[in-house]
Amino acid sequence: MVGGGRGAFIGGVHRIAAAMDNEIELVCGAFSSSAEKSRLSGQDLYLPENRAYGSFEEMIREEKKLPEGERMDFVSIVTPNHLHFPPAKLALENGFPVICDKPLAFSLAEAKELRDIVNKSGLPFALTHNYTGYPMVKEARERIKRGDLGEIRKIVVQYPQGWLTTFLEASGQKQASWRTDPARSGAAGAMGDIGTHAENLAEYITGLQITELCADLSIMVPGRKLDDDGNVLLRFNNGARGVLIASQISAGEENSLRIHIYGTLGGMEWHQMRPNSLILRWANGPIEIIRTGVGQLSAAAQAAARIPAGHPEGYLEAFANIYHNFARTVKAFLQGKEADPIHLDFPTAEDGVRGMAFIEAVVASGKSDQKWHTFDY
Repeated sequence: MVGGGRGAFIGGVHRIAAAMDNEIELVCGAFSSSAEKSRLSGQDLYLPENRAYGSFEEMIREEKKLPEGERMDFVSIVTPNHLHFPPAKLALENGFPVICDKPLAFSLAEAKELRDIVNKSGLPFALTHNYTGYPMVKEARERIKRGDLGEIRKIVVQYPQGWLTTFLEASGQKQASWRTDPARSGAAGAMGDIGTHAENLAEYITGLQITELCADLSIMVPGRKLDDDGNVLLRFNNGARGVLIASQISAGEENSLRIHIYGTLGGMEWHQMRPNSLILRWANGPIEIIRTGVGQLSAAAQAAARIPAGHPEGYLEAFANIYHNFARTVKAFLQGKEADPIHLDFPTAEDGVRGMAFIEAVVASGKSDQKWHTFDY
């Protein structure tokens, strides 16, 4: 693991998710830009002293020297955005597969370069857009793929949060400090942090791609350097229209990601706060509520469901589904075998490039009087 040391949030989430299926073991890490903090974090995680490294460069160099079966098999990157590209590049160039927290990189140029490195290496690479791991998200995707809703016409995806309603970064709160800092977060704030999740979810479920967008970005909290609220009109490659909302100043909201999709035959909706239900609305029929673990679901949804019906599955399990599929893919790679297609169901570097292209287009549209921008992918 690179990053995720003492005081980090997302590193712990990744470790729990990775461990959930007993297929992945944390064997080493460079957990901080501080060598001493990395060493102490290694102690916290019960690692041998010589496997808690002072830098990711040292970790990759030293692990490569170890015999197969002893060295790390892949690298998990859980740093702030500006530190995704360097360790990912170095790991791939030294033969190690990579799973990386989103976004893929700090800029579109970095993302494209990393995508090309992945393609050249032939190594497994995953990006943790974790919401794609939910069973009912996969069920929604399969139902649209088989044409249940007819031709898709309208997509409304929203991700409101309320945690940055105040000038929280001034208090020194770690997450607020780096996520609102252009030098570490990148060109966008809320739109980069959670808007990319909404963009990825809309494209993943529908199988469509955004071609044009028109964005209105705002900084609602005085003194903040990056957008904390945004609204985007979308045009998709089949002619469908959409709306995307990402806000971190929606007071009282938690992580209320939700999506509504409408076709010629009916519509569907999914709410991250109620993840075990998929609601179907028909033009000429009653409303249906499909539940995880009940009835005949698609193979993709069944593979992502872990526990009997009625027991909630949520954020950690969705994250774990990405790690599970990636672990199976890496195992097949190490054995010189083809991965089972169902285990290739995780976001890739290509999805990461689209996410960075989305950020750049939204920021450009938000600053421009020429509002409609081509999604230049």
